[in-house]
Amino acid sequence: MPVAEQRPTLAERRKAETRLDIARIAARLFAEHGTAEVTADRIAAEAGIGLRTFYRYARTKEDAVEPMLTTGAQRWIEAISTGPHRLPTLAELEVAAVQAVTVEVGEDFELTRGLLRAMETDPALRAVWHRINMEGERELRCALAELAGPDADPVQLRLLAAAAAGAIRIALEQWAIADETGSAGAAAGAGESTPAALVVRCIRALGAGI
Repeated sequence: MPVAEQRPTLAERRKAETRLDIARIAARLFAEHGTAEVTADRIAAEAGIGLRTFYRYARTKEDAVEPMLTTGAQRWIEAISTGPHRLPTLAELEVAAVQAVTVEVGEDFELTRGLLRAMETDPALRAVWHRINMEGERELRCALAELAGPDADPVQLRLLAAAAAGAIRIALEQWAIADETGSAGAAAGAGESTPAALVVRCIRALGAGI
């Protein structure tokens, strides 16, 4: 008999909501001013919390934006983990990835885009983004290993995880900057101005051998 999934407690849900609220404020400030001009005090003040409370939710001011950048990856890995107990194909990884990055246009959508754009010239944000991606790749590799079983080739698992995670990272980065100068069509190709469309392009390029 399957074990029922344990739901987060009310306290856990409130903590996650507060962390996301802080992330949204930090993301907006970083995108508008850059990390160098924004202090943890300012983020905390705009979030309506004390500095000590802020540091209970984030190790550094840059780390505060992590929830804005990890949500899609978490959805993707969760979707993959519930699949058949075998190594998924690139096509299956693509379907799960498209579902993970397909979101309604709204404030979070634009805040994430602003963060990724700011990252291009902000080493502190770029370091957070690269760390998040490395952790996501490791989590994906663990999920693939669980599905593939103990006899799976560890090199194949590492290559697949690195390639798939890299494809999504590139897709998101390209989406963020593609229409910054009004040249989305030239930069991404016709019809490729959304994260989902660019994810499809990148993963299929892997399957075709680039």
